[in-house]
Amino acid sequence: MSEQAPRDVRELLEIMARLRDPERGCPWDVEQTFATIAPYTIEEAYEVADAIDRGDMADLRDELGDLLLQVVFHARMAEEQGAFGFDGVVAAIVDKMVRRHPHVFAGAEREADGTAQLREWEALKRGEREAAGKGDDSALAGIARGLPEWQRAIKLQKRAATVGFDWPGPEPVIAKLHEEIEEARAEFAAVAADPGDAAAQDRLEDEIGDLLFVCANLARHARVDPGTALRRANAKFERRFRAMETLAAEDGVQLKDLSLDAQEAYWVRAKRAERA
Repeated sequence: MSEQAPRDVRELLEIMARLRDPERGCPWDVEQTFATIAPYTIEEAYEVADAIDRGDMADLRDELGDLLLQVVFHARMAEEQGAFGFDGVVAAIVDKMVRRHPHVFAGAEREADGTAQLREWEALKRGEREAAGKGDDSALAGIARGLPEWQRAIKLQKRAATVGFDWPGPEPVIAKLHEEIEEARAEFAAVAADPGDAAAQDRLEDEIGDLLFVCANLARHARVDPGTALRRANAKFERRFRAMETLAAEDGVQLKDLSLDAQEAYWVRAKRAERA
């Protein structure tokens, strides 16, 4: 992979300042706010994860650039408000990384392994919250509410586990999963019996949430990231569904014109071809 001549981040900062100029800038960029840009920031983070999943280093380079642009965009808007600038962002993360790695930068004793070091990291974060006057002393304190809910579920479960509130292994989690499936089945039946029953629909939503929470817990016990696992499942489904469409087209038919049983036969063929 050939690289261009080195470029300074200041060039990117100047480009963003130009784009945000009320008189000479881009109208779209000028109109944006923190709230309107936030969804793009989240999307770009997922694009980075996708490039990593695919092992595409050229795409990863480009997607990291897109993610960096999001940081620069937010920092520029903050600077316009007199809150902070890009230099402040860099200073804050540099200070934080040095502060949270005393075993590297301050000569403190190094923990034996990554798990122990993670516990030390959490203890340092807790100390920072206390020093900042954030009085929440719960084991769950500091878990951001803006995280994707599957990720927040994992963090909640991990924090609870630090005080011993955790299943001893995957088997009781699987048993709990079966229990939640049956409870969801019962609420499906209640909604089917009276589709207008708002309370039943609310209970069904609650049970589906419980079911997803237990699935996240099962993924945690398997040391599997549920987001990564779901991305793989999505990719697999898309790959096989497109193969179904191709097989049907080769037979001169369209999936939408077939019965579910006939469609399922194409699904089986697509799976078989993929495995072969």
